[in-house]
Amino acid sequence: MIERAASGVFAERGYHGASIDEIAKRSGVSPPVVYDHFDSKQHLYKRLLERHQSELLELWRVQLAGDDPAKLRIRRALEAWFDYIEEHPAWLLVFRDAPPELADFHRRIRARGLESLSPLTAREGLADSPAEVAIATELFRSAVAGVAVWWQENPDVPRDRVVDTIMNLLWLGFERALGTRD
Repeated sequence: MIERAASGVFAERGYHGASIDEIAKRSGVSPPVVYDHFDSKQHLYKRLLERHQSELLELWRVQLAGDDPAKLRIRRALEAWFDYIEEHPAWLLVFRDAPPELADFHRRIRARGLESLSPLTAREGLADSPAEVAIATELFRSAVAGVAVWWQENPDVPRDRVVDTIMNLLWLGFERALGTRD
């Protein structure tokens, strides 16, 4: 309950605009109860970053698994990703610029994400070297995250249209990369 309330407050107000008092109020508890569970606002924020990243990485891992053609698995993963962000507005914490005092932690979270997603990219045969795999993974991750941020600011655009556009644009690059491997 505290994490859900904190996610909402951080998503709406950012790190510096969020307060333990507001988080406690939305949780239906007192600030000391929040501090019984989390040492500080920073500890709570880090916990949320780790949780959202873990959930998102698991989503990608599950959706990209299997023997279906890559195009179907990628579409399935994108649809699940957008389901997640509709249900969890605080997912933005993972991609938003970190407050200066949390910049190192934020960089480690992003590096862990890249490290976790790279084997999924490598599986598709889109790149030959570790550096190319990292580049392809970061390109995909940052493009999809950027569109998701844009979509949150433009909710009138239907989700299917967003997923179709991502697939149309990124799949052209995937097909070209795969075609050069023959």
